[in-house]
Amino acid sequence: MTTDEFPRTRTASQLGVPLRTLADVPELIGAAFGLDGLILTEADLSPEFFRLRSGLAGEAFQKFTNYRLRVALVLPDFAAHGKCFAELAFEHATHRWIRFVRTEEEAWLWLRASAAG
Repeated sequence: MTTDEFPRTRTASQLGVPLRTLADVPELIGAAFGLDGLILTEADLSPEFFRLRSGLAGEAFQKFTNYRLRVALVLPDFAAHGKCFAELAFEHATHRWIRFVRTEEEAWLWLRASAAG
C-alpha cells in the first residue's frame, strides 16, 4: 500500500522526522498536522522510546492523543523490548488514537478503517 492509495497518511520516514528525543515530538506532530494517520516503524524510534522510564513514549502518546493524530506503531515483536513494553502494546489493542501492529500493511489497513469511520 502506498500514499497514492492513502494520500492523507504518511510514515515518519516520508516526513523526514524520526522520534528520537522529546524535542522531536512537537516537530513530528507539526509535520503530520492535517494528516489522517502516521506510521512509525521500529527504525523511526530511538532506544529511549522503548525504555518507558525515559518518558519519551508517554509524552509522545499524550501529544498524539491531545492532537487527535492516529498513530500506528509497526513492531514485529512487542515483547522484544521487554515485558512492560509488551504490556503497553497490549493495553493499546483497542485505543482510538494509538495502535501497535506487527506489519506496515496492518498499519495502513487500521488507519484507512479509522479514517473512514
